[in-house]
Amino acid sequence: MSERKLPLDGIKVADFSWFGAGPICAQNLGRFGATVVRVESEAHIDGLRGVMPFATGKSGYNVSGYFNNYNAGKLDLTLNLGTDLGKQLALKLIAWCDIFLTNQTPRMVERWGFTYDELVKINPAIIAAYQPMQGSDGPHRDFFGFGQVLNAITGYNELSGFPGRPPMGLGTNYPDYVINPGHTLIAILAALRYRKRTGKGQRVELAQIESSVAPLAPAVMDYTSNGRVQTRAGNRLPYASPHGAFRCKDNEWGGKPEDRWLAFGVFDDAQWRALVEAMGALRPGGRAAWADDAKFATLDARKQHEDELEAHITAWTREHTAEELMELLQSKGVPAGVVQNSRDVLEADEHLKARGYYQYLEHPETGRSAYDGAPFVMSKTPGTLRSPAPLLGQDNEYVCKEILGLTDEEIAEALVEQALY
Repeated sequence: MSERKLPLDGIKVADFSWFGAGPICAQNLGRFGATVVRVESEAHIDGLRGVMPFATGKSGYNVSGYFNNYNAGKLDLTLNLGTDLGKQLALKLIAWCDIFLTNQTPRMVERWGFTYDELVKINPAIIAAYQPMQGSDGPHRDFFGFGQVLNAITGYNELSGFPGRPPMGLGTNYPDYVINPGHTLIAILAALRYRKRTGKGQRVELAQIESSVAPLAPAVMDYTSNGRVQTRAGNRLPYASPHGAFRCKDNEWGGKPEDRWLAFGVFDDAQWRALVEAMGALRPGGRAAWADDAKFATLDARKQHEDELEAHITAWTREHTAEELMELLQSKGVPAGVVQNSRDVLEADEHLKARGYYQYLEHPETGRSAYDGAPFVMSKTPGTLRSPAPLLGQDNEYVCKEILGLTDEEIAEALVEQALY
């Protein structure tokens, strides 16, 4: 039986992006069949290659779990765009590709000569996708930043943390992982469909700031409709109580105590009664007297006495494991989930295991590692990562010969002139 054809088989991608938003988008194009050539530079190494976590006992540019997770399934080419020959090789790659992708600043794109107006001269049907942090025009077009910067300037940080304390932020470059690459992927697929119908390529721009603002619509609407500026409220919601993460009985891991938490929320009085019943079922002697106090009987009353309420609940959760309480509350109709750590997600989460989300690949330097699974599942043409993340420059010879059509002599010349690392 022949291998099943993937939706993007035959599509060619020149990936000139780095860090997160661009590489994740390109990886998902490759996951569904596209040939992706990741272009890198040894002079200005992708910062993710130097970011922890590293494989235990390993060092160098090929052992970052961060980088490897977002670049699997790609070919890797190292070019020096500061040389004339390096620039020529880049343009040959762009002439070959269907999709050009970068998340460099407009200033860098212009310095390289990779604007759409220039690329379309050598590849009239190209789809050129740009992910400038704040767009290709406007007063902040050349500002440089990462997901952490976007967290701040789009308002996520203002909403993250506890009242009276400084903004905590999200603890990670959230827009890089989900919003920006996902929106860009959809735009590229739409452009491919348009080209299939018309034969014409086009320029795609995703300003990461605008993509990142989109999920904050409730806070924006609250201001436009009510004149209210939402700010840090910890884990609480105005329409639920109790609502938060509550400390449970500690685990022991590696001979040390490990704190465990359970997140749950009560959104109506029926769920409150279910929570009270659950607490009574695990308490010797049945329900605690405080649970029947009138000041906790309604949402408005619970909101007025929320500190006291959370203290009572924490006294209860501290006596039980998070897993035990999650199962109990779920069975009573109260939405609840263990606050899992990375070990839980990879080893203990029966649901993710049953669905086969993580894909394990054998990397030549880091060994067997888990890679993120596909962001969506297609019944007829499920995507897959065909290879682990590439070593820096590992595919130089293959790309030069098989894709760019260079001879051995031309490759040697590129190496001598340091156009090819």
